[in-house]
Amino acid sequence: MEAIVLAGGFGTRLHKVVADVPKPMAPIAGRPFLEILLSSLSRKGFSRVVLSLGFKAKLISDFFGSRFAGMDLEYVVEEIPLGTGGATRLAAASCDRDHFFVFNGDTYLDLDAERLEELWQTKKNSIVVGRWVQDTARFGRLLLKDDRITSFDEKGISGSGVINAGCYVLARDALSKFPLNQPFSIEIDYLNHEVINKAVYAFVTEGMFIDIGVPEDYARAQILFASV
Repeated sequence: MEAIVLAGGFGTRLHKVVADVPKPMAPIAGRPFLEILLSSLSRKGFSRVVLSLGFKAKLISDFFGSRFAGMDLEYVVEEIPLGTGGATRLAAASCDRDHFFVFNGDTYLDLDAERLEELWQTKKNSIVVGRWVQDTARFGRLLLKDDRITSFDEKGISGSGVINAGCYVLARDALSKFPLNQPFSIEIDYLNHEVINKAVYAFVTEGMFIDIGVPEDYARAQILFASV
């Protein structure tokens, strides 16, 4: 399996706590968060990862090199912030397989990657990983009919539900209609239109989910990963 990890963020909300490194390299229980994430991907059976970098890219590429935890690593660097879509579009050009997983470099998501791969092989359509949470306000939510997504609600709606966990499985050419090196959003500019015209499937996981992008969750991650 092959993955793209979006690790180019500056980390504005986390800057008061971690000011000198890219957000994915923020120290968690003595290790860079990205090391924890990549180690998890290795255990789940990924053999190749393309890292999409931006802020202080060389710090990341020098730290991990061309191989880590048995996986081949490749790096692409955005010259300007490209958003989730533009960064993925750029990284997709360096992918080898006909489809890839997308992960956020500041989010730990424990999921059954082999089951997700099986779903892709069955459906061959875009897949969004969802996660049930008690309050969807920070993330927005997925509206589902059986295993298909009918629409995406914006952030700010309180109450329990299934959120977009920021992980996707996409065909290698899924974003090819968008020009290279142009900023856009996977969620707004691609998926919102895709659910109208094609089937977009949801894969709902119950595994650990934590986004370290805000100081409160960054502090919580220190505890969660202390013994991992």
